[in-house]
Amino acid sequence: MEKNSKEKWHSRLMIWVVGILFFELISGLIIYLGNFSLTTQAFVVIHTAFGLVVLVPYIIYQIRHWLTYRNNNLTQHKLLGYIAMVTAVVTAITGIFLTYEAAYSTNINYLIDKIHIVATFAFLLSVLPHIGLLLIRDYKATNENKNSTLVKEEKAFGFRLLFVTGILVAIGALFIYASNPIEFHNEFPKDYQFSYGKNKPFEPSLATTNDGGAIDARLMGNSKSCTTSGCHTNIGHEWEANAHRYAAMDPAFRVVQHAMAVEKGPVSTRYCGGCHDPISLLSGSKNLDDTKLTNPMGLDEGVSCVSCHSMTKVDVKGNAQYQITKRVPYMYELKEGKTAKFLSDFIIRAYPKNHVSTFSKTILKTPEFCGSCHKQFIDKQVNGVGTVQLQNQYDSWRKSHWNHPGEALKTIECRECHMPLDSTFDPANGDLKDYNRTLTDNKHRSHRFLGGNQLMPVLLKLPDGAKQVALIEKWLKGDMEIPEIKSKWHNGPVLPIQLGTPETVMVGQEIVLDVTVTNNKSGHHFPTGPLDLIQAWIEVTVKDGNGNMVYSSGVLDKNHFIPPGSVIYRAQPVDQFGSDVDKHNLWNLVGIKFSRALYPGFSDQLKYNFTYKPEKQGSKNTNDTLYVTAKLNYRKFNQFVLNTFFSDNGKIDITAPVTVLSNDTKKIIIKNSTHP
Repeated sequence: MEKNSKEKWHSRLMIWVVGILFFELISGLIIYLGNFSLTTQAFVVIHTAFGLVVLVPYIIYQIRHWLTYRNNNLTQHKLLGYIAMVTAVVTAITGIFLTYEAAYSTNINYLIDKIHIVATFAFLLSVLPHIGLLLIRDYKATNENKNSTLVKEEKAFGFRLLFVTGILVAIGALFIYASNPIEFHNEFPKDYQFSYGKNKPFEPSLATTNDGGAIDARLMGNSKSCTTSGCHTNIGHEWEANAHRYAAMDPAFRVVQHAMAVEKGPVSTRYCGGCHDPISLLSGSKNLDDTKLTNPMGLDEGVSCVSCHSMTKVDVKGNAQYQITKRVPYMYELKEGKTAKFLSDFIIRAYPKNHVSTFSKTILKTPEFCGSCHKQFIDKQVNGVGTVQLQNQYDSWRKSHWNHPGEALKTIECRECHMPLDSTFDPANGDLKDYNRTLTDNKHRSHRFLGGNQLMPVLLKLPDGAKQVALIEKWLKGDMEIPEIKSKWHNGPVLPIQLGTPETVMVGQEIVLDVTVTNNKSGHHFPTGPLDLIQAWIEVTVKDGNGNMVYSSGVLDKNHFIPPGSVIYRAQPVDQFGSDVDKHNLWNLVGIKFSRALYPGFSDQLKYNFTYKPEKQGSKNTNDTLYVTAKLNYRKFNQFVLNTFFSDNGKIDITAPVTVLSNDTKKIIIKNSTHP
């Protein structure tokens, strides 16, 4: 018996197997109990690698060990050995499963992960007394037999075990050293202008960071990695064509930003950056040189994935009053190369705790989160005069009949309209904090952020741009079904238009058309956004039986302009001299001299008057039926602005697509003396 024990303590297989298992226990505990750091991430990789390496040797060792002692009487020592063996096998099987998922799936199974952790602790709690009882037994045997060298052999084994463990720790240390983490430059440029004071580096924007300092652009960009990782593929593709993504590359925005930089100085453009270009703003790019106001990463990504998902505080004052917390990236996350990409994705999926806590926050699900940007004002810092409230989707919604604080079943929030649920295999599907969802609903909130811009996705040739525009038009018309809120609002168009006409009139009699437009489903004023750019208008046409135009209002001319006298939903801002602010030069704006918009749930009633006089009155050829059509049209940009913005590029033929949001038709019978 003693001879077998001596041989066992000299077994190289046992030394290396036990040594690696001991290291696996140590590294596993560090990963489980330690804080997120370079060390814990490195241990994730090493723990996995050594776990795979030891798998076959462990199986060989375990079989040999079992064959040697299987015929011994069942004792506490043997029972603990069986428990250790079973828990080790469970740990190995779950470890293999988790490794496969981290390497080739979109996420790990959290139940399997818990079983892996519990089995590890069970192994530890069974193997320690198993070894302890063995040492006590051998110690007693040595005391009884002075010639026994068992304790000496066990001590020698212990030193060999420490040597093996030391080698493994050294390998881990070398791996950490060789990882060569990227150095980030979270400082403002040396020539950065603190025009409003050191403690207000980003004003006139109200955006800020958790420490008030700059953030390296690389820490806020790299949105493509969310798609290429295979984890958020659906969301990544949706984001590529939405207005948040192209907020900085939008050529209209860039024209306005450049004009502001020329007229007011480059620093003034920070006002725009908080909402349109947070990467450039917070990295300190909006500074002296007006030709480099936008960081290349900011230009391409606009409001990136990290920009939104790193926000930790928001306020509904507006003008981008939010706080972004500087994140700590994973190992290799921002490095180039296939190997770095594989390791980065693997670590994130195998060790997702920091990823989830960094990017998944309850604040993202609130209307206040949206309100931090979707509420805008101009103040003295910008116009030199005083405060003027501009677009304000948040308060418009907050005061509307769609908002019932504390009553989720009655309330319709921003995300329910603009981010309807869509099917996905994204690991982020399901949400117990959403009253109408479960953890396994296999849906995610669409990141297309459908809104009112049907021009830019196609003009910029964005991926899936044509599909984005088609969905926007469907959404604007109210043709898109949103099952989760179907019971909360009326069916049909977002803004139905109703046409009221007399059934019959006499020739020469004045005809009165009643047109009513109702804001039926929009969660805020319609239209909303920059009303000096947007146009929604009523188009009324009356044709006779031969298709000849008898009367019209709001029909675009050949140059895509709306004729004077048409009913238009828009605003006209003015500067301090009373002149129109008509090129979105908001830095000159001090007031609004005209505004027409529809509050949620309210209607606008209009009257159109005309007299029908047929060309051949009294003849048998007299047309006796008029066909009346009323339309509510919408386009993102008025033609004057487009002609102004793009004239320098020789693209004066650009016009914004027009979407007919709703329409109604009626017939009027004309009576006269020859045709009773």
